Amino acid sequence: MTIKDIKEKNLLLFDSVSGSQAYGTNLPTSDTDYKGVFVLPKDEYYSLNYIEQVSDASNDQVYYELGRFAELLSKNNPNMLEMLAMPEDCIQYQHSLYKSFKLEYFLSKLAKNTFAGYAMTQVHRAKGLNKKIHNPVSKERKNILEFCYVIVGHGSMPLNKWLAQTGYRQEYCGLVGIEHFRGTYAIFYDTNQTLGYKGIMNKPHSNDISLSSVPKGEQPIGYLSFNKDGYQVYCKDYKSYWDWVEKRNEARYKNTLEHGKNYDAKNMMHTFRLLDMAEEIATTRQINVRRPNRDFLLEIRSGKFEYNDLVVRAEEKIKRIDDLFESSSLPERPDLDRINRVLVEVREEWYSLEP
Repeated sequence: MTIKDIKEKNLLLFDSVSGSQAYGTNLPTSDTDYKGVFVLPKDEYYSLNYIEQVSDASNDQVYYELGRFAELLSKNNPNMLEMLAMPEDCIQYQHSLYKSFKLEYFLSKLAKNTFAGYAMTQVHRAKGLNKKIHNPVSKERKNILEFCYVIVGHGSMPLNKWLAQTGYRQEYCGLVGIEHFRGTYAIFYDTNQTLGYKGIMNKPHSNDISLSSVPKGEQPIGYLSFNKDGYQVYCKDYKSYWDWVEKRNEARYKNTLEHGKNYDAKNMMHTFRLLDMAEEIATTRQINVRRPNRDFLLEIRSGKFEYNDLVVRAEEKIKRIDDLFESSSLPERPDLDRINRVLVEVREEWYSLEP
């Protein structure tokens, strides 16, 4: 099923512009996002072909099947709750049955975590971006040799430097583990290349050093330590960094570099939007999708504030929100029995209208 199918088959229950245009934080370059609710035809709903949601390739348009919509509402998912409070100028279509889903049926103290908790994940993401910008990882991947050291006198020397000074070749070396010394090995050398030593690194992308069988009577030429833990941390950081480079939104990344504050300003803007909405839910039991502090949010997006100052503000708001929800009269969770009744009534009424 496609979005075109939903609209042509008259399956829409609700359709609305969402995202920055609904919040009032859109810029001339902003995309137009849409979210909505549809109802599967009766035969598909009862079959094995249940479809939870339909979206376009860019996820700019996302439509949720009625059952999935109600399920996410019961969990106080922010995107779903916002659809119950959309500004009139954003609503493209609304079936009369959609009004059966009332905001007060769903708002609960779960919203503290779904709004404020999610907001803090944006702070952590911003911290991660800050770290990546300040600690770029070279595209040329290091190998295990760069995490090996040779004991020299009372100290140590990087293996590659030691090899260069001695003229030894790593592939002619044989390593034997030393009992009770984790990560430490005796180095043997096969000058004539007749002993079948496997070298220190058997393959260019080996993740561990190679051990060899060494004939009795051979004398070690030195002792090597392999920092395997350090190598594993490096591999994790390398993958994380280059996965991020591959997947990052280049326009937003360039904006981050341009404003010079080294954090994802758009993420931080949404952090404060969500925190403000969490505070409003606790105090007013309402959701204001169109943000009254648009100018402040756009100042964050433009990089006006220092990252650490925003983190401090966000943490202070979290503490205040915790206190507000603690004293709030909101229920701990939505009344699932009532939600189920509404869901069944809407679906039955919808199917009664099918030709």
